[in-house]
Amino acid sequence: MASNSDLSKGEYPSDLDDKSQSVGKACKRWHLETQSYLEQRTLWPKHGQHILAQFDETSVVVYQAFKKSIAAFAVENQRFGGPDYNPDRMSWIKTNFMWMMYRCGWAQKTNQERVLAIRISREGFEDILSKAYTAWRQKNEGLQTTDIEVRLQWDPDHDPHGGKLERRAIQLGLKGKILHAFAKDFIVNINDITDFVKEQYTILQNQGAKALLSPKERIFVPSRDKTCSDIGLDYMPQQTVVSFTS
Repeated sequence: MASNSDLSKGEYPSDLDDKSQSVGKACKRWHLETQSYLEQRTLWPKHGQHILAQFDETSVVVYQAFKKSIAAFAVENQRFGGPDYNPDRMSWIKTNFMWMMYRCGWAQKTNQERVLAIRISREGFEDILSKAYTAWRQKNEGLQTTDIEVRLQWDPDHDPHGGKLERRAIQLGLKGKILHAFAKDFIVNINDITDFVKEQYTILQNQGAKALLSPKERIFVPSRDKTCSDIGLDYMPQQTVVSFTS
């Protein structure tokens, strides 16, 4: 497992003028690939249930927001744990950066002051999706809440200002064995991207969405058709293979 110090080399531009924003470059400090939000918006579907994510052939980035103590432990140890982390409580992950920003208020909500970008194995992410149940599917199959380890919700996506969109974004609630696997075994690296979040929020307030950078995201499609059907995904087959490392 790579250490956080190895993944944190390099600096993000401190000048908040839009000319200093490097569209399409790797944000090395946080190990993320970024691109103009407005450019990406033209490529994303406007309707339907889609998984927007940053991923490559072996890994997928998901986001969570925590209080400072939980985030600090996670970054230092490259796993989740510590006195303030409750492994018996359902923990929600999101693949869509703007959906995470809406939920945490750009890292301004109480106990969500630190935003983590958690890169997990693609195999682990597919395992999570294969175990995911919407409320409708749970009822249809006659399952109890105690029978389910992954709760899936399709909620309205949001723009940078918090406006509701017609497209639906995925969030996944993990508990039990799958949460324990996510917290330790699936992790490739964990990076605190709160400074990036705050920088971009300042840019959004001062210059608007035209100058905003966000992590580069495209449609992720699980490798198993059954998973796509089970979670109610809207997709086209040619969207399955996408890489962001080149």
